[in-house]
Amino acid sequence: MTDKSNPKPNQKVKPNKADELKALWPGQSIELLKSLHILTRDGDLNQDSRRKLKQVQHLVQLLTPQLEGLNTIADLGAGKSYLGFMLYDLWFRDHPEAHLYAVESREPLIETCRKIAKLSGFDRATFVADTILGSLTNPELPTAIDAVTALHACDMATDEAIAFGLKKQAKFIALVPCCQAEVARLLEDVEPRNSVAPALWRHGIHRREFGSHLTNVIRALFLESHGYKVRVTELVGWEHSMKNELITATKIQHANSQAKAQLEGLLREFPVAMKLMNLTN
Repeated sequence: MTDKSNPKPNQKVKPNKADELKALWPGQSIELLKSLHILTRDGDLNQDSRRKLKQVQHLVQLLTPQLEGLNTIADLGAGKSYLGFMLYDLWFRDHPEAHLYAVESREPLIETCRKIAKLSGFDRATFVADTILGSLTNPELPTAIDAVTALHACDMATDEAIAFGLKKQAKFIALVPCCQAEVARLLEDVEPRNSVAPALWRHGIHRREFGSHLTNVIRALFLESHGYKVRVTELVGWEHSMKNELITATKIQHANSQAKAQLEGLLREFPVAMKLMNLTN
């Protein structure tokens, strides 16, 4: 892989650029980062951009060992496709058999991504203008996908990414959930069997926090019940993002009856009718 972190001979670098370039990985394309507005035209890196760069770099570092041997990767709710582009720049170049599919419902973002991909020579990246669930039947995507990623997919979009992964028989799924509001809304009408439990969400801020935690516990058990080995950890330090929970799932068996029983027991105690339960039917 060519080391693109070094400026070209005709590329002027200000004296302070050395410190900025230390944040980049060897081989990371300066021009791509400028196209993504992570670097300015002059190659500068502001505080917000540094935070975004650190998050995505760390996620790439965590994901790439899991992607070995997997050839089709779908990035769902891709937005500006920071993750997809940086995966391509740092991993796809050394894996000529791999293909990236980025799904985003906002057509202008898809058009921008297509232009950046063309300028960058990323010819094994397909950008699909569709919803996550709509892309399940979109002819631009193959019938099966090896790996699924969803970075900061808001509220039920993370659940749609889980449903996509299951229906596409994904061997690996990586999720960084964001803004889980569904369960917090559902908790307002819950009458749990345990009379003490409502104290957990009596106050609005506690309902949001408890609802967010309960959402991800249900998601993890749901994936485990479908035969995935699940790991839940923080993505980066909390000083960089409050949306910081990383859920990874690797398919190891057809199903897990013990996890299914645990999930059913949890939902008896906290009967929140998440739409996730019906998305895979």
